[in-house]
Amino acid sequence: MAYSTEKLSEEKVFKDPVHRYVHVRDRVIWDLIGTKEFQRLRRIKQLGTTYLTFHGAEHSRFNHSLGVYEIVRRIVDDVFDGRPEWHQEERLLSLCAALLHDLGHGPFSHSFEKVFDLDHEHFTQAIIVGDTEVHQILSKVDESFPKKVAEVIAKTYENKLIVSLISSQIDADRMDYLQRDAYFTGVSYGHFDMERILRVMRPKEDQVVIKKSGMHAVEDYIMSRYQMYWQVYFHPVTRSAEVILTKILHRAKHLHEQFYAFKIHPIHFYSLFEDELTLEDYLKLDEAIILYYFQMWQEEDDPILSDLCRRFMNRNLFKYVEFEPAKEYKKLAELSNLFRKAGLDPEYYLVVDSSSDLPYDFYRPGEEEERLPIHLLLKTGEVRELSRESEIVDAISGKRRTDHKLYFPADLIADDTFKRNIKKQIRTILET
Repeated sequence: MAYSTEKLSEEKVFKDPVHRYVHVRDRVIWDLIGTKEFQRLRRIKQLGTTYLTFHGAEHSRFNHSLGVYEIVRRIVDDVFDGRPEWHQEERLLSLCAALLHDLGHGPFSHSFEKVFDLDHEHFTQAIIVGDTEVHQILSKVDESFPKKVAEVIAKTYENKLIVSLISSQIDADRMDYLQRDAYFTGVSYGHFDMERILRVMRPKEDQVVIKKSGMHAVEDYIMSRYQMYWQVYFHPVTRSAEVILTKILHRAKHLHEQFYAFKIHPIHFYSLFEDELTLEDYLKLDEAIILYYFQMWQEEDDPILSDLCRRFMNRNLFKYVEFEPAKEYKKLAELSNLFRKAGLDPEYYLVVDSSSDLPYDFYRPGEEEERLPIHLLLKTGEVRELSRESEIVDAISGKRRTDHKLYFPADLIADDTFKRNIKKQIRTILET
């Protein structure tokens, strides 16, 4: 029997709080789950610093990746199977791409990427085509198979239907993380009728379309996504933790560049600090490693690094006020000056953080990050873009919401005998 079609002698199942069970019958999928690169995802939280806001948010990229695989498995095995528009030979490719789509995420994911100018999708592709256990398994299917999986994740694969399963405005990735993140944070916003959406999905040329009868379930899904972003993903307390995390990494890099003598040398960061990061170095990084350094750096002689690490490890986070950069830039300059006079470096202790989201958009040719719209399949066979049929979606299409906040350490500007007058001025400005 060919490796690509080999089945396990007995189906393996993972008990899952969102999908009840994740089913694995394919030998390739089971072998991929067992690789060290995939097991590393157990040590990467799905929601980064969100556990400091919602204490249940301890779930991992491993959980999520299995969930995305399970949704795609149900789509291709239960919904698409036997339909003339679906090519069964693309089944394994779809399953592997779904399972491995987040393989390249680093510790604390997006915050980590911003500091060191990294791209997790680049590393996902590098793991798939590089000298890894994952590559060895995919190559057993076919020599060209790893490249195909990498192309699906890079959105360059020729069959866009496969790409749309894990990367579109209604894909398995989003459908899993909205429900999973809602479950583990304990909120109700991310719940929608996925069963209904799966039942009305259809393969159509180069993308998945939704039968018109399922439009209301899709509306619910889009509103769930909107609420999750503003109530969970962009929660100001989580953003405060991300600000501190980011500043710790910036400070450590700065100290390294200034030849500071660390008590605990950041050996795992050297290649990052010096822009010489290899795939091997990257795969050694996980959140246990990062938190080890944060724990130890609390004892460093550098007062900024030690203070920021203590804040992160003990959840003594920055406070915030609403801020409008376009109108209040003079206020920020004045505050920065006062912070310096008070002995606080505004680079680390006065931070503007912005969040922005576009809940749904239709196709706008030539624009950055072009978004393929969600299409509805009418009874006549005609395909129409969602916002043309849904008044609810039309009302929010193309409308980007942006939020800015100014973060600062309230405890360090509290009234005391040291620099009392300056700190009083700071508080007065922040309160106006």
